[in-house]
Amino acid sequence: MEQRMIYLIRHGALESKGGKRFIGQIDLPLSEEGLVQAKRLGQELSCLRLSQIFCSDLQRSRETAEIIAGKHNLAPIPCPELREICLGEWEGRYFEEIRRRFPNEFNQRGKDIVKFCPPGGESFNQCSQRVVAKWQQIMENSTGNILITGHAGVNRLILCHLLGIPLENIFCLSQDYGCLNVISYRDQKYQVKALNKVSRFKRLHSNN
Repeated sequence: MEQRMIYLIRHGALESKGGKRFIGQIDLPLSEEGLVQAKRLGQELSCLRLSQIFCSDLQRSRETAEIIAGKHNLAPIPCPELREICLGEWEGRYFEEIRRRFPNEFNQRGKDIVKFCPPGGESFNQCSQRVVAKWQQIMENSTGNILITGHAGVNRLILCHLLGIPLENIFCLSQDYGCLNVISYRDQKYQVKALNKVSRFKRLHSNN
């Protein structure tokens, strides 16, 4: 079987005024910095041969994918299943607010990051089931090299699945804004070639 390459990307940066928040599925656009990151990715990945581009249907992921796709004359395929984890009533709230107002729930999340569900949201375990199912569907129904633009949580879940990392250790994997993960697939086996790369990508894989 011919080797395939999968380029897994996190979308560009968002506005971060006021401190760290639980974003989840709030549909935010890229910041100016995020647009610059997406354009940089578009330039660095312009030499690749891609057959299809997939993305979450949230605006920040679509914008990133569309900028990259413009270099390849491809239309990104939006996938609701690739949305970031749903954080329910916590979405849009600052970490410190949740820690202060809901200390028991916040501590419970820290003790059981895999199964904990914020009110009206989903757990990482539930999110993993939909994300991994979509990943497998994409791989089964596509050919050649593909690019996927996801989110920090979504990318971590895919990488945990491929690397055999327990979800309890999900945050051991860094996923910076505008980062690239490079995955090869051959003979039904995956190999992660690069993880959380944010620069010099063209030099690493200009021949693929």
